Amino acid sequence: MSVLTRDEAQTRAQFLDVHRYTIDLDLTTGEETFDSRTVIQFTAAAAGDTFVELKPATLRSISLDGHPLDPADLVDNRFPLTALTPGTHELRVDAAMTYSRTGEGMHRFTDPTDGETYLYTQLCLDDAQRVFAAFDQPDLKSVFALTVTAPEGWTVLGNGIADHQGNGHWTLATTPIISTYLVAIAAGPWHSVTTEHAGLPFGIHCRRSLAPHLDTDADEILDITRACFDRFHEKFDEPYPFDSYDQAFVPEFNAGAMENPGLVTFRDEFVYRSAVTDTERQTRGMVIAHEMAHMWFGDLVTLAWWDDIWLNESFAEYMGYQTLAEATRFTDTWVDFGVARKGWGYDADLRPSTHPVAPDPDAVPDTASAMLNFDGISYAKGASALRQLVAWLGEKDFLAGINTHFARHKFANATLADFIDNLASATDRDVHAWADAWLRTTGVDTLTSHVEETDNTWTLTVDHHGNRPHRIAVGAYDHAPDTHTGTDRLVLRDRYEIDVPQTGTPTPHPGHRPALLVLNDGDLSYAKIRLDPQSWNTVVTHLSGIPDALTRAVIWNAARDMVRDGQLAPTTYLEAARTHLPHETDLALTQGVLAFAGTHIARRYLAPEQRPAALATLTALCRDLIRRTEDGHNPGLRLTAVRHLIDAATQPDTIQDWLTNGTVPGGPELDPELNWRILTRLAVLGATDETTIATALEQDPSATGQEGAARCRAALPTPEAKATAWNTLFHDDSLSNYLFIAIAQGFWQPEQADLVHEYVPRYYPEATGLATRRGPAIADAVGRHAFPAYAVDHDSLHHGEQALNDKSLTPALHRRLADQIDDLRRALAVRNAH
Repeated sequence: MSVLTRDEAQTRAQFLDVHRYTIDLDLTTGEETFDSRTVIQFTAAAAGDTFVELKPATLRSISLDGHPLDPADLVDNRFPLTALTPGTHELRVDAAMTYSRTGEGMHRFTDPTDGETYLYTQLCLDDAQRVFAAFDQPDLKSVFALTVTAPEGWTVLGNGIADHQGNGHWTLATTPIISTYLVAIAAGPWHSVTTEHAGLPFGIHCRRSLAPHLDTDADEILDITRACFDRFHEKFDEPYPFDSYDQAFVPEFNAGAMENPGLVTFRDEFVYRSAVTDTERQTRGMVIAHEMAHMWFGDLVTLAWWDDIWLNESFAEYMGYQTLAEATRFTDTWVDFGVARKGWGYDADLRPSTHPVAPDPDAVPDTASAMLNFDGISYAKGASALRQLVAWLGEKDFLAGINTHFARHKFANATLADFIDNLASATDRDVHAWADAWLRTTGVDTLTSHVEETDNTWTLTVDHHGNRPHRIAVGAYDHAPDTHTGTDRLVLRDRYEIDVPQTGTPTPHPGHRPALLVLNDGDLSYAKIRLDPQSWNTVVTHLSGIPDALTRAVIWNAARDMVRDGQLAPTTYLEAARTHLPHETDLALTQGVLAFAGTHIARRYLAPEQRPAALATLTALCRDLIRRTEDGHNPGLRLTAVRHLIDAATQPDTIQDWLTNGTVPGGPELDPELNWRILTRLAVLGATDETTIATALEQDPSATGQEGAARCRAALPTPEAKATAWNTLFHDDSLSNYLFIAIAQGFWQPEQADLVHEYVPRYYPEATGLATRRGPAIADAVGRHAFPAYAVDHDSLHHGEQALNDKSLTPALHRRLADQIDDLRRALAVRNAH
């Protein structure tokens, strides 16, 4: 498929003004294709040529101003419109379009639980042309009027209120002016829970087999939706700009969610059919808030070109965490952001593929390169930059600038320059200089504290390695006796804000030096933090006794960064986890530390001969947490410990007993998620077989059961199982995106290094061919999930570096491999450093 270049988009935007799309979709024509009939009314500013995008199975007819054109003129995904005259035109297109199995365009899914079929669109960033003919770029906004023919008994959802005309015919309310990538349809026998709020219809929807689980959580989901909706109306002067608010939880969704106006789509793993922790519920709440923020930033005001992805995603990420904390019971969202999201940004920013939050337009020359920037920089780093901006600017001026931005550009497009100008209009501060330093640069600054103590005075100097200004808080903590335990605890002596200069400036303070000094206390800025030696010694013994969870998150992140930079032994991090997690009170922190220890340290940063000891440490730690929760007062912590104990098990006895008995002693009882988790680990250890997997699938024939069985079968430690899984991954092009990921997750296991070693050099050419055949979604999946991450050795690095020279790599796969190989290089450096 030809990709749209920025130059082509700019030329076409100057040439065309698009007024209206009238689209009729027929979803009753079979399992492979659907019918799409499109009428586009537009104006040409001058005489000239342009093109419309369309990727059909069959182009039946196309006409311009009533004159038929030759369908054979369609080349790849472009149809030329030549010799246009100035003035208005009408383009009519009749085509059969192909259903997707990879989450792009119109995705089709049949639920194995009950045989019901569901369809939904995912058109970001340039996949509208997979559903209807379009001038497919964000700054050619238009109104859209859709009609849909669906099987009887189905419900059709869209950007506007849907009216059932009878006999499966649906009419959707004409949208306000929106971009092509935001058009949305979801059709199927949905289970729906509806209500009304602020005079608007609200609804949540899922497939019927998940109905009991959605009903269980419906009040929570709708309460969060209403609370965030009301809070945004307190923040923003512009009212919600659409006629309804539906949230559809859809199967096999590639992203976390998509901000389609009036019809947000979420991956339906957010409809929990197994037990989850409160932190996971908080994450779902954050995603709800994030997508709602997009109704203003992204949907009402839209980027002009994809170099400004961050204007959408960073803003929604920041607002998602901030608004959830302000409007709901989830008041500690920034702890989760600090431990679960900022590391994503730091990691991305330290790779060769890093880019500025707001890259130069020339660095995003086409849609293929734009897709690569939906990453930790555009989300986590950008949100961190906005949080720093609010700390520096003040929330009042920040929101004033935002509201000016909405007022000036509503139902239109805006650029970074527009955004900065609008912020600058609300303050005397030099926002343009701030933007140059924060949004146009790459990399992570490092702030290191140095402390000198003299008679009754201590002096702090902040060594600033980097180029950005930082507004941070400094926390000073002292030892204090704990009368309950008879041990020392830490108490906050003082927390004060400073502006960190480019060069260290000593700051004297009266009194004795604190036991612990924490730079960036409260995590207001985006920087790596290094403690002075005495503060680090305090942390080693008293980390769990620091009173504020966000402060502990800053320190755990500092330890994480030190491991990745080769400055702290991975085993030391594990020892800290073993010492302090049994006393940790914040679940998000516990989950984040265990995830890093289990995934990065035990699997990659330690040599194979050190892995058993690391897993033994993690197992002992999880047993402590399970014992700590025997009173039933912290089921989320207990569930977290059970999950990680399963993943760290080196002997099958304990988890096999749990599976046989259907419960962990003292709880929880095993639900589908825990059943499949145990069975996967037993497969890795060679302690189960195909018969057991097949029996489990009979008991849970759902979509997640199908994925669980596929993962287990790929994890079995036999040559036959590996050969079958490999062949399915790389040669079955009908495999859905989710089943592909499940098999890939099961295939590579550190315990099976000798068994899968021969597949490492085979991976690169096979991945290259697969990405070329199946497109960006599978390219991302094969690079993310099917990469041999377990193989941390120089041979694997050599194969990877050679593969990056292959000119046939698609952009999506090249970016993913480049990042994986850089992570591999880092893992080798960590091993060599200790």
